[in-house]
Amino acid sequence: MVAVDENGAAPKARNPLVFLSGATGPLLGLILLCLFLTFASDNFLSLRNGLNILDQITVLGIMAVGMTFVILLGGIDLSVGSVLALSMMVMGWTANVAGLPMGLAIALALVVSALCGLVVGILITGFRVPAFIATLAMMSVARGLANMITDGQQIVGFPDWFMMLAIDRHFGVLTATVLLMLVVLFISWIFLRYRAEGRTIYAVGGNAEVARLAGINVSLVTIGVYVACAVLAGLAGIVLAARLDSVQPSSGLGYELDTIAAVVIGGTSLSGGAGGIGGTLIGVLIIGVLRNGLNLLNVSPFLQQVIIGVVIVLAVGAETLRRKRA
Repeated sequence: MVAVDENGAAPKARNPLVFLSGATGPLLGLILLCLFLTFASDNFLSLRNGLNILDQITVLGIMAVGMTFVILLGGIDLSVGSVLALSMMVMGWTANVAGLPMGLAIALALVVSALCGLVVGILITGFRVPAFIATLAMMSVARGLANMITDGQQIVGFPDWFMMLAIDRHFGVLTATVLLMLVVLFISWIFLRYRAEGRTIYAVGGNAEVARLAGINVSLVTIGVYVACAVLAGLAGIVLAARLDSVQPSSGLGYELDTIAAVVIGGTSLSGGAGGIGGTLIGVLIIGVLRNGLNLLNVSPFLQQVIIGVVIVLAVGAETLRRKRA
């Protein structure tokens, strides 16, 4: 069997930029963006602002890992924002209302998230429901359940140690939530690059029928990917709850669009089978740096949405053109 790289093709040579980022185009774009903001704002290039950017991208970074798996498979998941909210509400209700230990409440929230992914995976593989429709339905169901738990009310107040996960900087640099995001990214990168199970995701995304004929259980891989995506969305909800010290059923609105955007900006193909975690990290950083820089420049939030939309189109267009030339 011929070895393949993160983009599903045989590697021609060792390129340290590709090894680190998964996509040279997005990495170059990130560097240029940072250079521009360094000259445009006196406050951008500082340790404090850099750490602030890392704090702000933790939720998006964890969710984007799961979405990378799904898009590599050739699918899509529109339910991640709602699953995030449902996870938060399950944790909040079981801990603050039912009185369960915080650790058990977190575990139950992740189990509920996994069940959401399992249902989506079964709908797609067992009932042949298109991924767009299956996840759109789960988006509505999960959001409704999140509201039903407390009748649309938020829950405030958690143990001090839980809130400190997003505040206390270890060695004066990184919070526990940022460290968690980095661990998730690293483990996922290792899984996709060096584990046979990770390579099957590329195989199914490249051509599901060929993968099936090669002996890969396509249905099992698909279900596993959607479960992993849902669990990571639930984990992101736990991180968001630690940052806010509260949970509310309206959390996560629009997060699915940011998550998909980060993955696509990072060079992962929407048709599946090409991309990787390195590129996704670059995409997450681009969105985080862009939003941070626009805030420093006092750009209107409404104009920020327009600018980010334009960046997404340009990034996808440039990556598509690069792949065609390659």
